[in-house]
Formats: sequence, C-alpha cells, structure tokens
Amino acid sequence: MSSHSTLELSPAAKRALTLGALGVVFGDIGTSPLYTMRECISHVPVADRAAGVLGVLSLIFWSLLLIVSVKYLWFVMKADNQGEGGIFALLALIHSKSKDAKGNVSRRALGPMVIMILIGAALLYGDGIITPAISVLGAAEGFNMISPAFTPYVTPMACVILAGLFWVQHKGTKSIGGIFGPVMLVWFIGLGLLGAWHLIKLPSVLKALNPAYGIALLHHPPAQVATLLGSIVLAVTGAEALYADMGHFGKRYIAFAWYFVAFPGLILNYFGQGAFILSHPNLTDNPFFAMAPAGWGRATLTGLSIVAAVIASQALISGAYSLTRQAIQLGYFPRLKINYTNAEQSGQIYVPFVNTLLAIGCILTAAVFGSSDKLASAYGIAVTGTMAITTFAYFFVARRNWNWPMYKIGTICALFLVIDFAFFSSNALKIVDGGWFPVAIAVVVLAVMHTWKTGRDAVFAVVYANNVTESELIDIAHSKYIVRVQGAAVFMVGSQQGTPIALLHHVKANHSLHNTVILMSIVTEDVPTVPENKCLDLREIGAGIWRANGHYGYMQSPNVSALVEMMHTAGVKFKTNGTIYFFNREMVLNGGNSGMWEWEKAFYAFLTRNSRPAKDYYQIPPSQIIEMGLPLQL
Repeated sequence: MSSHSTLELSPAAKRALTLGALGVVFGDIGTSPLYTMRECISHVPVADRAAGVLGVLSLIFWSLLLIVSVKYLWFVMKADNQGEGGIFALLALIHSKSKDAKGNVSRRALGPMVIMILIGAALLYGDGIITPAISVLGAAEGFNMISPAFTPYVTPMACVILAGLFWVQHKGTKSIGGIFGPVMLVWFIGLGLLGAWHLIKLPSVLKALNPAYGIALLHHPPAQVATLLGSIVLAVTGAEALYADMGHFGKRYIAFAWYFVAFPGLILNYFGQGAFILSHPNLTDNPFFAMAPAGWGRATLTGLSIVAAVIASQALISGAYSLTRQAIQLGYFPRLKINYTNAEQSGQIYVPFVNTLLAIGCILTAAVFGSSDKLASAYGIAVTGTMAITTFAYFFVARRNWNWPMYKIGTICALFLVIDFAFFSSNALKIVDGGWFPVAIAVVVLAVMHTWKTGRDAVFAVVYANNVTESELIDIAHSKYIVRVQGAAVFMVGSQQGTPIALLHHVKANHSLHNTVILMSIVTEDVPTVPENKCLDLREIGAGIWRANGHYGYMQSPNVSALVEMMHTAGVKFKTNGTIYFFNREMVLNGGNSGMWEWEKAFYAFLTRNSRPAKDYYQIPPSQIIEMGLPLQL
C-alpha cells in the first residue's frame, strides 16, 4: 500500500505530509470554485431559480462525495504499485501479470487495454495545458470585480503570469514547494469562511444535501441535463491527482487533507455561493468574487486566487514531467533531456522540451479563448475520459491481479462507469465549442506514443532476427583472427540474451576485441523503483565477456556509469575511467516489411532523429563514447 509507514513517522512528519498533500494534490480541485458555480447556474434548465440552485448544489456535493471520497479514496487508491499511483502504475500492474508460455513476464505489447491506458495518459497532457490556463484566467478575472477598467488587461495579465510560471520551472520546485501547503491551507480556510459567512445568512440551502434535489434536476430534457452535467464536472476536475500523487504523500495523508480541510472548505464555499445567489436574484457577476466585500476584500481574494491558481498549475506541470519520464522508461515515448532539480528528491525533475510545449500551449489557449467561461467549454472531456479509463483499468487489475469475484468488482465498476459516462457524454457535446482542443492534443500525443512503441518493436525484431548466441560469441573471441587489446568495452544491447550489432561490426571492421567486454542491457521493471542493491545482475559468459543487466523502475532514470562502477566494485577487473562505450546510431530507411504504415515509418524516423541520443540519456561521459551507424529497413 502506501510507501509511507505510519510507524516510522513522527507527528511532525505526518503533519508535513498532510500539508504537502494539501498544497500539491488539491490545487486543481481547490481552484474549481473560481468558475464552477457560475457555469452551472448559467445552464440551469428551470424557471424556478431556487430549485435550480439547490439541484446544482446537490449534484456538486454528491459528485465530490462519490467520485473523490468513494471512487478514488476508497477503491482506486488500493491499486498501488509499491505505494505509487497514476495511470502508468495501473499499466505496470497489468504488465506484471502478462505471462508468456514459459511463465515469464512477456514483452510489453500494444493490446486493447494498453492502448486504452495510453489514451488516458494522452488526455492528461490535454488537461495539463487547459488547467493552468483556465485556473489563472479564472483568478485574474477577479480584477473585473475590483474595477471594470481592468477588463481589457485580464487576458494579457493571465498570459504574463503563465509565462512567468513556466520560466521559473528550470529552478525546480524545492525553493517554492515549501510554501505550497501553507498557502493552500490559507486558501481552503478562506474558501470555507467566505462560504460559511453567507451560508449562515441562508442556512436553508443545506436542504441540497438531500440527493432528491439533484435527481429532480436530472428529470429535464436530455440536452439540457447534458449541458448542466458538463458544468457540474468542473467541480471534480483534479480528482485524478489524488491517485497520481499517492506515492509522494501516501493514501492516509491525502485522505486526511481531503476530509479535514479540502472537502469541508469546498462544500462550505459552494453552499455559500448558492446562498449568495438566492439572496441576490438579479446577480449577473461571478458569485465567487461577488461574495467578498467590495474594495480590499475582493482585492485580497483576487490576489490569493492568483497564487492558488499558480500552485494548482504547478502541480499539473510537475505531473506532466513525471508522466513523461514514466512513459520514456516504459518504452512509449522518445528519450528527452531530464534535469534533476533536487539532489535529495529524484522525483523533482524538469523536462525542458515538455515545459516549452506546455508553455506555448497554455499561453496560446489563454490568449485565444480569452476568458474562463469560454475555456470551460473545452474543459472536462479530457478529465472525464481519463476517469472512465481509470475505472476500466481498475476493473482489469482487480480481476487479474487480486482475483476479485465478478459480482463484486462488476457491481462497483458499473456504478462508477454510470457516473463516468454520464459526465463524459455530457462533455462530448462540447466538441464543437472547444472540446476538440484537448482531444486534438491527445491524438497527437497518442500518435507519438504508438509510433515510438511500434517503431522500437520493429527495430528490435530486425536487429535480433538472426542473433549470435553466447557460445558463438565465445568462439569469435577465441578466434585466431581476432586480436585482444587492453582495456574494457561496454556494448549496449536491447535484449538480455542478445548480441549487439555494434560489437559484430566492430569485430568485422577492426579484427579486435577488448580484453574485457560487457554486454549491457537496461531493463525497466513494472515497479516504480528498484533498490540500489538489486539494480545490477552480473554474469560471466566466458573469454572475458560479461553480461550485465541494469534494472530500474519506471520512475527512475538509468545511469550506466554508476552500473559500471558497481561492476568494478563487484570484482570485474578493468579501469572504469578508460572504458569505451559503443552505441548504434539508427538510420531508418524505407522498404522494409515491418507492417508499419509508410507515414508511421517516416514519423518514427523523425522521432528518432530528434530524440535524445541514448548515450546522453544513460548518463555516460561523452569522451568515452564511440557511435556506429546502423542502417535499418522497417
């Protein structure tokens, strides 16, 4: 279950984890009150305003309760992989039960469930672009409530804030991460107090806790109900973050932060907004900012909203970095440059290429849509799509990994899917009004992941089609035509049993072989991390040839130089500072029979040329590297 043991942590550490979870996990869902109630009320399909407000409040309350408290906290977060969560954790759990005929874990294949999970991951990138834009825009619109003179400057201000947010990413979150929790604590307390202030004036809105009011609102024509549900879902955006960030804080502390701070603060604020709307029947402004006293009250709330929106955006941006690294390690994404921003926390990373794309996407989104209400039409489809896919994957894990009976898991997931599909179908109606935007982003990301995975499998099949066995390799090493030279050579090989083509080309061209030869493979396990004492599997083949398999989790980045040092420590005799590393540089050519479409081959060739070279990704000194061209027909 959780990686954080309650027996080992002091009370101060537990409080810190709870506060940290509040700052990172609940930033997205915590900024939803900025625009959710406004959007919902604008789509209430009834003439009776009071019934409409009570129905909306009821739907928001029960959506938060069923989706966050029940689905994620009670059920989905049980599907952890050594304490880690997220959609790729589900993928790894599914892979861990995929056996071949010999009982070994089979090579990862692009089956229907894998494709579905990749779609969910791709949708998260769309969410990562829209969430910062809508959160910062929604917060900046508070200036409209201070003075109408600010209206022309709201969108430019939001774009400047977003630009600044992405510019500071290279510095890492260590310096600013410490203030996330305390600021979000102030935010949720402020939400609760502001809502309670108006709730006390009209406590009758608490009747909305009765689900009958929400059900009554769903009795209207389907088109009207679908439009309303498309706005209700804005209240639960960010729920997936609970699961994705489970490994950072632990299920227990995420639950503490939700039940004792986030959930009460959100409910009080939503019900306070409802009371304010009923008390001001002619209200046309955003009820969230209108609740605050004019003047300093609204100015303070606007400033705090902007800070909370930035924090919420930071959580999504950091999540995109982690998602990318996991995809790279699992073989579904091209290698990219990854910078580590905190020597003490391997999870705090910065991916420049992803940051640039997110920055461009977010700023353009804010500039083109111009307001949070227009952007709300594009928001939701990515979130609800991922939620539905998470339910399917959870069902798969519960059946295959835990052997839950069909009646048990079927009943649970059927309930979740009814909710998921209701929200997803309602958001599908937004496609024309802007919902196409996150879908387009997801399609591009999915094309990259599918093409890269298919291309890598095709390359693997070509390279190891006529593989040289270990006994044949020993015969080559003992050949009288081969000269053994001083030093050590490391040949990177994609198969744990294969012989790299670079070695065969080297022998054929130079008729020589180093005294110590290491066939190095990097294996990504279906676990988040592999302990250092278990990351190296070393075996002597003979004739000075060794096979070394480096094992890493999907949340770790491989370090070949460190593995070579471990081999030296383990007793293999060679000088590490003089070791030569041999790599293939693939040159993809047309004309093969891999089964890939021609456009896929061209796209894969493009991705290969622009991905980070393996020699850099594996953290090897550049002065010790020799690259050899490898033409491949796919």
